[in-house]
Amino acid sequence: MLWLPPLSTCRPRPPPLHFRRGRGRRGAQAGGAGGGGIGWARPALRTRHSPPGRCGPKACWPANGAMGNCHTVGPNEALVVSGGCCGSDYKQYVFGGWAWAWWCISDTQRISLEIMTLQPRCEDVETAEGVALTVTGVAQVKIMTEKELLAVACEQFLGKNVQDIKNVVLQTLEGHLRSILGTLTVEQIYQDRDQFAKLVREVAAPDVGRMGIEILSFTIKDVYDKVDYLSSLGKTQTAVVQRDADIGVAEAERDAGIREAECKKEMLDVKFMADTKIADSKRAFELQKSAFSEEVNIKTAEAQLAYELQGAREQQKIRQEEIEIEVVQRKKQIAVEAQEILRTDKELIATVRRPAEAEAHRIQQIAEGEKVKQVLLAQAEAEKIRKIGEAEAAVIEAMGKAEAERMKLKAEAYQKYGDAAKMALVLEALPQIAAKISAPLTKVDEIVVLSGDNSKVTSEVNRLLAELPASVHALTGVDLSKIPLIKNATGAQV
Repeated sequence: MLWLPPLSTCRPRPPPLHFRRGRGRRGAQAGGAGGGGIGWARPALRTRHSPPGRCGPKACWPANGAMGNCHTVGPNEALVVSGGCCGSDYKQYVFGGWAWAWWCISDTQRISLEIMTLQPRCEDVETAEGVALTVTGVAQVKIMTEKELLAVACEQFLGKNVQDIKNVVLQTLEGHLRSILGTLTVEQIYQDRDQFAKLVREVAAPDVGRMGIEILSFTIKDVYDKVDYLSSLGKTQTAVVQRDADIGVAEAERDAGIREAECKKEMLDVKFMADTKIADSKRAFELQKSAFSEEVNIKTAEAQLAYELQGAREQQKIRQEEIEIEVVQRKKQIAVEAQEILRTDKELIATVRRPAEAEAHRIQQIAEGEKVKQVLLAQAEAEKIRKIGEAEAAVIEAMGKAEAERMKLKAEAYQKYGDAAKMALVLEALPQIAAKISAPLTKVDEIVVLSGDNSKVTSEVNRLLAELPASVHALTGVDLSKIPLIKNATGAQV
């Protein structure tokens, strides 16, 4: 049974402490029945409290008659002591120090203050331009040690391990990272990573701060995509830099050439001026000598002057020759280039135009040969048709002559034999006439002749025979009534 003495004056002198080593985690496990830890134990203590509002709850010291543990904590951890004789809602936050915890009525828990390294990663997040990027970063966070913020962090994360805290903060950072990626272009993200990381810190800091977490640093580790958009930007920039470098080299070479020409010109000007000064000095010297020997010195001075003038002329001629040599070289170079152009044209003519003309000529010859072949075939076919026509005409002519001869012979025979020949013709034609007349009757299966008591079949037959010569005369133009034999057979009246 735990005995609590009445409240008395503030801050009594604590009794001596006894050091002992416990068996808990880090040697300083939270207090409670059987709780160990490195600390000081007062085996039989009583607590003296100050009146409320006088010295505050932290002014409580253990006294004889009460028992508990003194817990220590390093600077990388925070110790949370809750409960105790000071009230059920009493909480004490200690880091880098020690705290007293009563047995049975106090609860102690620890939370790490060490830096936590997070690696947020956002894959295939579309930017403001719709380009999908994958961004990875590194963030260093820790729980803040200010009392109010530490209380907030303990309220939300106390009892959770470090990995659980990392997961909560990591998800928050990744969410803000995704939202910021959607508002920036690829160039802003890739070219100004520090500004991008600073923006993420500024946006995410209030949210994680409300959890009692402080963002110590946030940096962008890598930015890449799966469609080679960033590499295309790099290629474009490389091409621009290479182009500017080539332009700079060309301009430098041009300026160097111009400067070299100017230096050569200045050198020649100085040389000519020096030569002129030398000539003037020599002339003055000779003029002074002419005072002693006028004639000799004058002639000598004139000769010397003529020599110098001739030297200057020679220098001018040399320079003129050099200029002419340069002109000739330029002309030769132009001529060589013209010859090279002619050679290239001839080569093109020899390698392209001539084969093309030869191929066109060959195709033309083949077409003309084919044309001649078709003409000859047409002529042969026409000759064949003409020969066949002549042969057929000869055959028809022979047949016509034979038919005419036959008709002539028939006419002579008919004339010779008279009625007998005519009768023979009629008899030959009658079967054909009868066949044509009776052709419709071939489709009739049966003919029935009806008559009364006085049969008229015989009279009908006789009537048909009597009408036969008229029908034959209408069809063939032959008058059978003039043939005696037919006339007697039919009984026709002429």
